[in-house]
Amino acid sequence: MSRPRPAFADDLAATRAEAFALISRGVADRRSPFHTPTLATIGLDGAPRARTLVLRGFDAATRSLRLHSDARSGKQAELLRDPRACLHLYDPGHQVQIRLEGQASLHRDDTVADAAWEASRPFSRLCYGIEPAPGTPVAEPPPAPAEMGEGRAHFMALRLVFARMEWLWLAATGHRRARFTWTAAGQEEATWLVP
Repeated sequence: MSRPRPAFADDLAATRAEAFALISRGVADRRSPFHTPTLATIGLDGAPRARTLVLRGFDAATRSLRLHSDARSGKQAELLRDPRACLHLYDPGHQVQIRLEGQASLHRDDTVADAAWEASRPFSRLCYGIEPAPGTPVAEPPPAPAEMGEGRAHFMALRLVFARMEWLWLAATGHRRARFTWTAAGQEEATWLVP
């Protein structure tokens, strides 16, 4: 006996709602595969760069996501030079892939960063105190987090506002792919795509 197809399989509004629900779950549930998406940027040398981050916040009304990073990492220079970024999320259990494309803004010494820092767990805060900076070659592994200093000076909140979302759902009964775009004024356009 086959299960009925979910509403999002044939309804664009339901597809968007399902995508936003999965993203929201990724913020709240650290066991969700969406909790650790891949952020892609354009490197200073023009080559693509991708890395896994933790999804810390999502506001569906503004289509904005919040992630945290060490301000000394290569991401800061890359995004200051070219703020375009793509966030890739994949859940093998739900067989859903989402790609979010938009503009990133960096926050270090403002209310966005302050609020994000205050909401961070103590262990997460320690990770930003590592010396030397992330990516620096060293002869030995860095010290344990308990031995690190206060990390607020290196903490950066990254806010990505996406203007394009692509959804792909893999199903034996037929894959579904959709694209959602938003104008600068927030007007949405949605269409099905061939998977």
